[in-house]
Amino acid sequence: MAVQLATGVLGRLPGKLLELLKDEYNLHKSVRPQVESLSLELESMHTSLCKVAQVPSDQLDPQVRLWSRDVREASYDMEDILDTFLVRVDGGSQPAMDAGKVKRLRKKMGKLFSLSEFKARREIAGAIEGIKKQLEEMTLRRNRYKVDDVEAKPATTSIDPLLSALYPKTSQLVGMTEPTDQLVKMLSLGVSDDREKEMKIVSIVGFGGVGKTTLAKVVYDKLKSDFDDKSTAFVSVGRNPDLKKLFRDILIDLDKERYTSKFNLMILDEKQLIDEIHEFLKNKRYLLVIDDIWDVSLWEKIQYSMVENNLGCKIIITTRNREVAEKIGSSIYNMKPLSDEISEILFYGRIFGSREMCPEEFSVVSAKILKKCGGVPLVICTTSSLLANERENVADWDELCDSIGSGLAEDPSMKGMRKILSLSYYDLPSHLKTCLLYLSIFPEDFVIRVDRLILRWIAEDFIKQVRKGDKLYEIGWSYFNELVNRSMIQFSEDRFDTKSSTCHVHDVVLDLVCNLAKEENFVTLSHGIEQNTSLQSKVRRLSLQKTSGATSCNMSHVRSFTIFSPAIDSMPMLSSFPALRVLDLEGCNLENRNLSHVGSLVQLRYLGLGYTRYGGELPKDLGKLQFLQTLDLEGAAVKELPASFERLKRLMVLRLDWDMRPPSGIRNLTALEVLSRCRFTELTNFVEELGGLTNLRVLIFDVREEDQSSMETLVPSLRCMQKLRELTIYNDFLIDMEDWAPPQCLRDFTAPKMHLLPTWVNAPCMQQLISLFVSVEVLRQHDVDALGRLHSLEFLEFNYNKVAIGETLTVNSGLFPRLTRLRSYHASIASVFRPGSVPWLRELTLSFSLREMMDAWNGSFDFGLENLGCLEKFTACVYDEDATEQEREEVVDGLRRARDTHPNGATFEVMMDSGAVEPMQIPETCATAFSVNLQACGFGAAQQ
Repeated sequence: MAVQLATGVLGRLPGKLLELLKDEYNLHKSVRPQVESLSLELESMHTSLCKVAQVPSDQLDPQVRLWSRDVREASYDMEDILDTFLVRVDGGSQPAMDAGKVKRLRKKMGKLFSLSEFKARREIAGAIEGIKKQLEEMTLRRNRYKVDDVEAKPATTSIDPLLSALYPKTSQLVGMTEPTDQLVKMLSLGVSDDREKEMKIVSIVGFGGVGKTTLAKVVYDKLKSDFDDKSTAFVSVGRNPDLKKLFRDILIDLDKERYTSKFNLMILDEKQLIDEIHEFLKNKRYLLVIDDIWDVSLWEKIQYSMVENNLGCKIIITTRNREVAEKIGSSIYNMKPLSDEISEILFYGRIFGSREMCPEEFSVVSAKILKKCGGVPLVICTTSSLLANERENVADWDELCDSIGSGLAEDPSMKGMRKILSLSYYDLPSHLKTCLLYLSIFPEDFVIRVDRLILRWIAEDFIKQVRKGDKLYEIGWSYFNELVNRSMIQFSEDRFDTKSSTCHVHDVVLDLVCNLAKEENFVTLSHGIEQNTSLQSKVRRLSLQKTSGATSCNMSHVRSFTIFSPAIDSMPMLSSFPALRVLDLEGCNLENRNLSHVGSLVQLRYLGLGYTRYGGELPKDLGKLQFLQTLDLEGAAVKELPASFERLKRLMVLRLDWDMRPPSGIRNLTALEVLSRCRFTELTNFVEELGGLTNLRVLIFDVREEDQSSMETLVPSLRCMQKLRELTIYNDFLIDMEDWAPPQCLRDFTAPKMHLLPTWVNAPCMQQLISLFVSVEVLRQHDVDALGRLHSLEFLEFNYNKVAIGETLTVNSGLFPRLTRLRSYHASIASVFRPGSVPWLRELTLSFSLREMMDAWNGSFDFGLENLGCLEKFTACVYDEDATEQEREEVVDGLRRARDTHPNGATFEVMMDSGAVEPMQIPETCATAFSVNLQACGFGAAQQ
């Protein structure tokens, strides 16, 4: 493991020290030179640690590892000391007063202020002296161990970890039939002779160990016979490729005899090798597999050697990074874990021969182990090989099962698997490693709200501005997206919009993350407290996931505390957390619990009380939390905020409960960026105050018909919010938004119910819109055209009651150039996609009445799906009440033909609803082609 986290918080300490030199802190003149000297030494030490951080753990001298651990721990202690001093000298509540008031108060209470500040400054002088001595000792050790001479080397493995995937055993190939057939179909355009001559590129995307290389090899072997001799090649790239060797491997695989015995490839440089490949392939119909590509720049160099010759060439690429596949411009096959059935065949077959031969006493623990393996072939094969020699003692199996997700990778038998999974981790930049390891806080199979995660990253100071003025949340969102693209985090279900996105970590990735976090003492889990609190380690981030003896642990250095519902009875006293920055109690039942000490946690940045049903009053001294950035009260059953609330000058995010009384004095929270779940009432003053929140980037509110008078004040307030990026309006009556001009930076808009789409929809102010949810009474063709001209739009969901009289709706060529997901409810007549429209659409959901569709199109169900070349999933939610059995069968047959002829091999789902409680079954002849599941496509959402 690379020691990226060994830097701790060292990188930000020099800046905090220099903060003390400002006049308002009035340090004694003898201390100031020490502060400047310490800052320079810390910068030097940070540089040394950054060099160490680039070297894999197994390449480091043990003494250097110990030094880096000591520096990391010391950096946390130093920051605690400095932050405590800064809070005390700032005076806690002073920012809530104007400067004149503070000055008058100082004059009246001069002695008291002088004594307390003198004591604080004397203490910081002593603390700085202590830090100085500590740094001097670590500097001596750094020189003794020659840390500055450490050389960074790329992470390597002695044996290529992909070899086992290239040469799998027959028993490992179970479950490959369906993905193989689908990939072959994606490679075979099959629409016309002309299209069959085009070069076809398909990328297989998924995280390490999920079977990408094995699938590519199976498909390669299956298609190889369809190509001429000396026109196929399979090469692996890897993280740190030698390009010249890669090009030589391609040539040797194309013509082994020529390039190993008659041609000296070693004398050619990179350009000459590219030219040689190009010349060799220019008149050939070829099949190439480029396995394990990690970045786009590498593909661009490989692509120079490829020839587009209109002979029907095919290229398969495997990558862990979806962004690579998208930038290559290929069709994408998302590698899915094995089904439960196939996982069982593979697992039981390797251990017992079959599922039926598994002894009864092993059946329960086997099911648990299989669930934790999560359908990942590499993990199933590795785990089953380990268990094959332990078939006599079920207790050993129970122990292994318990270790998955909290330390399985420590087992020596898992070394090869860990290396493969760790490659993705090693490839991350340092800041993303920190963000990824933070996920070890959450339990197995836990669904994590993305904004909760990003806001906690911000509170922990993991996110840094690149340029002055950059919003931390947007930077955090880019961090998150990069981890998703690298297959380290997965979106839950199919929600990608920023408002409600959730994510999870696959169990095998979580297992790796938990191991790395434990090694770095980054996170302490409830079941590892005894081990982590031994020797010199201090608990810095504590996650209580189950009932434990955590109350006996020293909490004085804990800066992040998270507790999950099963462990709520083990919750320590809040007074034991003096250094706490993150307090996350979301989802725990806090009824009848006392939170009065929260106001004393002066270092707190994040307070998460979401869905706790707390129901009590918040502490009256909540305003003391001068560093608080996030206050989440959604589902907390809190009725109102205390009067001191308006003193939270650094508050960025405020999530209210729908039933909360809108807070007064909100105009004073000028740093506020997010105001969520606010219900507008007759309090027009509150609506007016919103106009003062000029930094607001997210506003989510609800307004009822009886309070529509507040809407007259809303539009002027909205005009003041020129930084607004996300706006969601829930309403139960029609609202006219024609007079509002959205800000240029609007990215996400859930529009209120309207009669017609406003004329500003395709104005320049909307050209940066990414996500749009719109509901109108009447939809017109020029509305579709206007929406289609939103060049940045990626996600669109619209609901309408009827189409303008005399119009039919068509998605014409050139429209929706970046749209990837479209959901259209009541799409009875808006159904045709012309060639050249929505070129990047991956998911399409249409909800329509079968009877209305039949009437509108005279029985035709040609949606033009063959024109959607990147489509991966099509879902039809069909209301078939009043339709005949023959009409139902015609719909299913038509969609089945569309599926069978689709150029990208998209998956199809049909949901039929006859108005009955249970969904109607698809005709038996089509049962294998489609699934019947009303809620899988969000069918109920159309009714909201």
